[in-house]
Amino acid sequence: MKSESRLKLLIDIGVGKKVETYLSEIGYDVLSVRSLNPHMRDVDILDLAVKEKRLVITMDKDFVRQGGLFIIQKNLMQAFCC
Repeated sequence: MKSESRLKLLIDIGVGKKVETYLSEIGYDVLSVRSLNPHMRDVDILDLAVKEKRLVITMDKDFVRQGGLFIIQKNLMQAFCC
């Protein structure tokens, strides 16, 4: 993937480390809340995502209250679990 066309992701703390690692290995530009500040507030995560033009990947259902649009696909995550 060309670096200028790589999808930029911001991975929330509730998403497994395996998912984060996998997405990075297949070429996505991955930044994790885990590495920045595990206690970061949802509003700050969204602010960072907007500032850096990143898509937030989260398992946190409370994000909907922050005004975001989220698609939850449980089966997608099963491939990365235990």
